[in-house]
Amino acid sequence: MDLIISLNKPKDITSQDAVTRVKKILKFKKAGHTGTLDPMATGLLLVCINKATRLASYFLNLDKEYRAVMKLGEATDTQDAYGKIISKTDHIDVDKAVIEETIKSFKGNILQQPPMFSALKHEGEPLYKLARKGIEIERESREVNIYDIELLDINMPYVTFRAACSKGTYIRTLCDDIGKKLGVGAHLSELERTKIGTFRIEESLYIEELQSLNLNEPDNKGVYTMDEALSWMPELKINEEMIKAVMHGNPIKITEELVFSVAMKTALGIRIKSPDGSLLAIGSYSAEKNIVKMDVVFG
Repeated sequence: MDLIISLNKPKDITSQDAVTRVKKILKFKKAGHTGTLDPMATGLLLVCINKATRLASYFLNLDKEYRAVMKLGEATDTQDAYGKIISKTDHIDVDKAVIEETIKSFKGNILQQPPMFSALKHEGEPLYKLARKGIEIERESREVNIYDIELLDINMPYVTFRAACSKGTYIRTLCDDIGKKLGVGAHLSELERTKIGTFRIEESLYIEELQSLNLNEPDNKGVYTMDEALSWMPELKINEEMIKAVMHGNPIKITEELVFSVAMKTALGIRIKSPDGSLLAIGSYSAEKNIVKMDVVFG
């Protein structure tokens, strides 16, 4: 079976530990996830099984949404609750209006400096390993997009907010930056990933639910075929004569015979399907040659 499982990752385990548990419970040999959640975080983790592991990069590029709780008055070296406090403000003199206005000011394209405690690498070594040795490396700020950000609750010193953002956004860095702008410092206290593209937390499975999961039953909550999981991609149906070429990884010339939409020209991927609707490959459009080249082919 080649599947994508929408998992609700529990707190205090790594994303890889979660994948290992899925493999063990469901007895799959090959599995991987589509974007790390910190051990402290809970929520959506897409686990790809067997051939679906080849699709991980497509899900990695999808937009995300989070529900975050930050603690005002304390900044930490890791920017979250697991770190060492590096500054503390005993008196937090900011009201709701100021907090809300400050949070909203981060909406749009912003620059973020990736944290030292991250999986990004410097000369082949993860930054978090260097950080643990007390080594700090200069990091270039990167542009990310906060599509929407909304204050949900204030229970001082804790502030809860929702953020919809582009890939590569660090919510703990966002909390740290909000704290700096408020002048009191802050760190991420709790984090839940609630959306990845079209996937929602309400449709995900807890690890405990996998024990009683029958994969032979249709319409299982949180379990998707590759085609279902990629339903957000446009599809291109080819004729019988093209199947052999596609299965050998050869490109398709766009002709009048094919129903080719404008959306396919800019899509992250195109589902290449047989006349009977079977998923054969994932392709991408090349304007220069007016072809769809094969990026991933399923034998």
